[in-house]
Amino acid sequence: MVYTVTFNPAIDYVVHTGEMTLGAVNRSVSEEMYFGGKGINVSLVLKELGIKSAALGFTAGFTGEAIEKGVAAMGVETDFVRLEKGNSRINVKIKSAQETELNGQGPDISAEALEKLFEKLDKLQDGDTLILAGSIPGSMPEDVYERILERLSGKNIKAVVDATKDLLLNVLKYKPFLIKPNNHELGEMFGVELKTKEEIEHYARKLQEMGAKNVLISMAGDGALLVDETGKVHSCGVCKGTVKNSVGAGDSMVAGFVAGSQNGDYEYALKLGTASGGATAFSDGLAVKEKITELLATL
Repeated sequence: MVYTVTFNPAIDYVVHTGEMTLGAVNRSVSEEMYFGGKGINVSLVLKELGIKSAALGFTAGFTGEAIEKGVAAMGVETDFVRLEKGNSRINVKIKSAQETELNGQGPDISAEALEKLFEKLDKLQDGDTLILAGSIPGSMPEDVYERILERLSGKNIKAVVDATKDLLLNVLKYKPFLIKPNNHELGEMFGVELKTKEEIEHYARKLQEMGAKNVLISMAGDGALLVDETGKVHSCGVCKGTVKNSVGAGDSMVAGFVAGSQNGDYEYALKLGTASGGATAFSDGLAVKEKITELLATL
């Protein structure tokens, strides 16, 4: 079973407008609402790929109820910890000549609520996959990823960590199954500017030496590079299409890789991850199966 954790899920309110005028009343041309957060995004794309998952994390207030019901209605099992105070956040995405985002802060998460999440994660069994994605809310301890992986270290759990800088570096000692920094984040970790694929591969291998099993580096227009757990290097170009959406493409790539790696075929996993990320980037919402399949055939 695959489990995803979203500490701070959200309702994404996407508003399409004409040219925006600051300080004046602007009216929408169209609008949509999506239930999101990085872990939830992964779960929704996994469903499109035929992989069952359960979405965990925290929800609060009437917006939290809407998120839980909405995600469940889309076919994903949910097991969120309900917070007594506050409301789950609403993120406003304004799409006009430029794309502007205003992300909410979200509710405070108490130590007692965090312990309830830990207790849910204690139920994971050998062979399960746990996906931890995104930043840590300010009300939570910064070492929460480490605490989760330490707590599960006695089990054969495939941990996927999609985070940046110290959040990622500090969990490498727990030998995560997959990490997915982009090339700029990779350079920041080591204080260098990476200009070539050879340099990117060199530092990806350093992360592997530090504990990661599979290191997937996304490189924007240059595609993606994977150093798999056998030490083999795979590369994949980008899908061709018109970018409509920047939200969730990285999460979709994680979902595609996890789905594609079920039988240990990492070359296929990289291609499915690339196709899934592209399918989201070229859509108004998250990737759907038909678009992923279409793009996969081009790689």
